[in-house]
Amino acid sequence: MGDLAVLAGRILIALLFLGGAGQKWLEPGLVEGLLAGFGMPEWLVWPALAFNLAAGLALIAGVWVRPVAAALAAYCAFTSIFHFLPADPWQMTIFVKNWAIAGGCLVLAAHGPGRIAPRP
Repeated sequence: MGDLAVLAGRILIALLFLGGAGQKWLEPGLVEGLLAGFGMPEWLVWPALAFNLAAGLALIAGVWVRPVAAALAAYCAFTSIFHFLPADPWQMTIFVKNWAIAGGCLVLAAHGPGRIAPRP
């Protein structure tokens, strides 16, 4: 049961990032506006999309899970700053969710992909 739970967890976390990649692909202007509002270059949407896509696929495939999950935890921590708007309860919920996702990624980084994954 534990191995199935780890696999399910990897897939569910991966789906968040694959969905994020899809959103960035379909509506890059939303992220570009967010980046511009923080004084960051709008073109960063494209490397973020590539990272979301590659990381999500790696988690599902069960390859490079430890380093990918660690990088995703850092990504979630960094991107949480975009949602730290204490006057907006919705954005604060997203802020907290980013940290919760980072926690799940740290667990994967510490424990790896589980036994349902390719072996080197």
